[in-house]
Amino acid sequence: MAASLACSFFFDAEPLGEHGMPAQDACALCAKHFGRDSDVFMYKGDTPFCSEECRDEQMHLDAACARQAARAAARRQKQFSSGTASGRGHRESREVPVAS
Repeated sequence: MAASLACSFFFDAEPLGEHGMPAQDACALCAKHFGRDSDVFMYKGDTPFCSEECRDEQMHLDAACARQAARAAARRQKQFSSGTASGRGHRESREVPVAS
């Protein structure tokens, strides 16, 4: 009996979900609660979805975000490169009077 009491205490003490992480009892995209005998479709290891459609939609959203982030990073890199390239080797020339 002590073992079953310890197990129930351990599982009761587990957090239901971390802040910012989806709960394991609902779809991460549409928030549909899982039934006892329902299939769960996983993505990225620990993110549950109620259907292949929800999982595929999340995969498409993630891919679009990754493409957008890559384009933004490329723009920043291009701006940085052009900004430092114009500063290199550029010397200001001024006439300086020389005493003869």
